[in-house]
Amino acid sequence: MTFVFEIAPGKPPVGVMLIILAVVAASATLEATGGLKLMVKYAERLLRKHPEHVVFLGPLCTYTLTVLVGTGHSVYPLLPVIYDVAYKKGIRPERPMAMATVASQMGITASPIAAAAAVVMATAMSNNIDINLIDVLIVTIPATLGGLLVGCLWSLKRGKDLDKDPEFQARLQDETFRNSLIDAEQETSAEEEAAQQRTATKGLTVFLLGILSVIIIALFSKELLPKGVGMSVAIQFLMLSVGAVILLATNISPKKIVSSNVFTAGMSAVITIFGIAWLSDTIIGHHKPYLVELVSGMVNIYPWSFAFAMFFVSVFLKSQAAVLTIMLPLGFALGIDPAVLIGVIPACYAYFFFPFYPSDLAAISFDRSGTTAIGKYVLNHSFMIPGFIGVGVATVLGYTISMMVN
Repeated sequence: MTFVFEIAPGKPPVGVMLIILAVVAASATLEATGGLKLMVKYAERLLRKHPEHVVFLGPLCTYTLTVLVGTGHSVYPLLPVIYDVAYKKGIRPERPMAMATVASQMGITASPIAAAAAVVMATAMSNNIDINLIDVLIVTIPATLGGLLVGCLWSLKRGKDLDKDPEFQARLQDETFRNSLIDAEQETSAEEEAAQQRTATKGLTVFLLGILSVIIIALFSKELLPKGVGMSVAIQFLMLSVGAVILLATNISPKKIVSSNVFTAGMSAVITIFGIAWLSDTIIGHHKPYLVELVSGMVNIYPWSFAFAMFFVSVFLKSQAAVLTIMLPLGFALGIDPAVLIGVIPACYAYFFFPFYPSDLAAISFDRSGTTAIGKYVLNHSFMIPGFIGVGVATVLGYTISMMVN
């Protein structure tokens, strides 16, 4: 476009990319220590203690993991646990599995260390509007939790019970399929497990203290942050410091960090945002007067309708931070009330629409009963209705809460 149409390049979202890099570095270091597995272990204990409530507890656990770690890719170790607990209890695995992956992505906007909240603050600052981390989280946490719980409530009775599902019962006649439904348990020595536990505990303790420091600084940013240092920059150096302290405290191999699932997924997210967000900023920046004139009439009368625009963009972008990076500047340019923009933040997650996101595919793969699946017509998949319910309710709640508190 620059060479052929002579369109001036927009600005790449460097700040957002740096936040993602810092958070991914810390989260990947945590995973390398076994800290992520330790959190999954605690979640597993909860699920196995109350298997009858797995439809609610499974999604709540994946949501909490995302809020703490800052990335939805932390869900993978927990998915086979959710499947195992559900199947052994005779609960259709699709019920908790589909909602669990949706919940893991809904937790991104409720996380104090994810890039989504930082994008809101950075964009507001560039438009001379004062929005801090607490302003965002006080809306997104109750809103996404509400959407999650309503989605779980709907999931309680979705599909047929396994003993009444003719398709599953027919497949159960195949001995190979029947034997593949449950894994044989693997044992580790007590000494090896104790050593892994110590390293993981150290890493997890440092990581949680890092999150706590981010929240404290967000609460008292005016008193604690030096002049000229914004919250976005603070998150960057705090999370890099957390990763460094974990590395020094546990003495793990750096090779484990770069080969971790979180690091690989995080780097993919950075590259995606770098390319797509930069391209989008270039196009929107060049056509901004036309776009503002085109949609200003609608958003002036119904400002909440901006949520539909965010939702539509997210269907194709597959990144909530990228959606916010592209859409929030347009929202501010349209003169939409900041309270409205904060309220509709949950609508930036819509990539459940096409079931090709890694966590969705992982849920399908881990559900060996075959109940979590992509339908014949692609769009009739297991994640569609839970996604619409969760995001829809969260957006309505977010808008309502934001208009009340802001």
